[in-house]
Amino acid sequence: MSVSAEALASFDRTVVLATGERVRLRPIDPADEPRLSALYDRLSRRTVYQRFFTVMQRLPPDWAHFLANVDYQRRFAVVAEDAAAEAGTLIGVARYEPVVGEEGVVELAVVVQDSWQGKGLGSLLVRELLRAAALNGVERYRAFVLGDNRRMLHVLTRQADVRERRVDQGVIELTLTRKPLPPGGS
Repeated sequence: MSVSAEALASFDRTVVLATGERVRLRPIDPADEPRLSALYDRLSRRTVYQRFFTVMQRLPPDWAHFLANVDYQRRFAVVAEDAAAEAGTLIGVARYEPVVGEEGVVELAVVVQDSWQGKGLGSLLVRELLRAAALNGVERYRAFVLGDNRRMLHVLTRQADVRERRVDQGVIELTLTRKPLPPGGS
C-alpha cells in the first residue's frame, strides 16, 4: 500500500491556526534541502537539542539531503511554511522513518521553529503525519523525547495512545498507536 498521487496532493493545503496565522502544509520535496538548513539555523540551541539530542554548528549537507528526499511510503515528511513570509520559508517539519528490525513500526520526529511553538502547529503536523502513516498502512509508532520536553510529550499523547513507555538516561521512549478517529474523521 502506498499514498496515491491524489492522497499525496491532499497534504498540500493552507490552514489557519487558532491564532489567525496562515500556514501552508505540504509534503517535503528534494528542493527543500537548503530550506531545511535555513530552518535549522533559525532554531534555538534548546530546540535543536530537543530534536536531534545534540547541537551542531550547522545541519550537515548530507543530513539535509537525506531528510529532504523521502519515498512518501516507508519514509514520509510534511513541512509547514509561513504563508505570510517569502515562499518556501519552512517553520516546521514532521517526519517518520522505519524502525530498523521492527516491521511496520516507524519513528516519529517533529520540530517547530521557536517563534511558532505553542500555537498548535506541532499538533497539526503530528496529525498530518499520523494520517500519512495510516494511508501507508502503518499503525505503530515510536518516539524518543527528552524527559524535559513536556510540550512534545503532551502533543504526542494527545494525538496517539501510549502502548509502552520506557525511560533511559532522561530519554522517554514511547510506543504509540493512533487514537480512534471520531465518526466521519480521516
